[in-house]
Amino acid sequence: MYDLAIMWDWAAFAVRWLHVITAIAWIGSSFYFIALDLGLRKVPHLPVGAHGEEWQVHGGGFYHIQKYLVAPEQMPDHLTWFKWESYATWLSGAAMLMIVYWVGGELFLLDPTKAELSLWQGILISAASIGVGWLLYDVLCKSKLGDYPTAMMLVLFVIIVVMSWGLNQVFTGRAALLHLGAFTATIMTANVFFIIMPNQRIVVKDLQEGRTPDPKYGKIAKLRSTHNNYLTLPVIFLMLSNHYPLAFATDYAWIIASLVFLMGVTIRHYFNSMHARKGQPNWTWAVTVVLFIVIAWLSTAPMLDTYDEAEARPLSPYEQQFASADGFSDAYDVVLGNCSMCHSREPVWDGVRWPPKGVVLETESDVARHAKQVFLQAGVSHAMPPPNAISTMDAESRATIVAWYRDATR
Repeated sequence: MYDLAIMWDWAAFAVRWLHVITAIAWIGSSFYFIALDLGLRKVPHLPVGAHGEEWQVHGGGFYHIQKYLVAPEQMPDHLTWFKWESYATWLSGAAMLMIVYWVGGELFLLDPTKAELSLWQGILISAASIGVGWLLYDVLCKSKLGDYPTAMMLVLFVIIVVMSWGLNQVFTGRAALLHLGAFTATIMTANVFFIIMPNQRIVVKDLQEGRTPDPKYGKIAKLRSTHNNYLTLPVIFLMLSNHYPLAFATDYAWIIASLVFLMGVTIRHYFNSMHARKGQPNWTWAVTVVLFIVIAWLSTAPMLDTYDEAEARPLSPYEQQFASADGFSDAYDVVLGNCSMCHSREPVWDGVRWPPKGVVLETESDVARHAKQVFLQAGVSHAMPPPNAISTMDAESRATIVAWYRDATR
């Protein structure tokens, strides 16, 4: 188990890195094609079926790009499909979710102060919450409401707000925001897998078999792609939110997450309007700033339980495993003496007003709950405490933490 904890953390790092790489590829191509599509110019003498063209310069060369609303008269010999970036991003993200929030669910997923759930119950809710978004969204798009994009997006926003509130009622703050991001990212990837790619295949097949493709398939695909464009920025924020306790560790985390979606819309509207040569709607920046100020204000409402409440709460089976292990008392003293000045409900370190990453290490249940993090951050590595801390943790103290963790995980 001692070696497994380290190897598992490296596995998580590898999957996280893969997720970041594929997400950059997907988001980059998505933003590029939306900007390209909006910037197309209708000029004389375009080929039959061409909607517009664009000249671009990059890397010392010139690019001449033409777009066909349906398809060219003949299928080209080579056709590049943009799909694996989306699929790889979702698959690596799903793997990351399982590694961190399912296997590590006792720490990162479940919050006993909100709901008494077993780990398997939390995992079921986690999995269900990810899929339900696509089902609701797809029904909306295929209903009559889908003919009214603005009204449909308002209804989708209401669903997002409700989902944000619901997730925050059962999960930790960081898990709730992460799952809201996964909920939205699943909609985006499902758009590619179930709608955009199948529609494009229909058009390609019609062209190959000599039929005139129906333009409706292209229109549907473009609409879903536009939805993805507006959802991208909120998803990025939600995926990074676990680094910012002020976003997830407050009573109003669900409102903060909801407002982030509005900020994503205002920012994308500005750039989309600019790329479409419809001017620069600078009012969107004013709205974004106001929303950001509201979020910063809401973040000042702490969500941590009090010290007395934490002391009175019975230890969970997971916490009991570490609290009853040999060496816990000594390890607990080491943590209190070296970590609690910052990782407390009311930090005493100058400039630290909230516990870093929302991690609190005061009570026995606090330390037992974060045993693996303490082991990795202050036992086998020197990441914590910081080098400029009041007291530097010596090798003997780190060995105490390692011995305690090893005993608890035998």
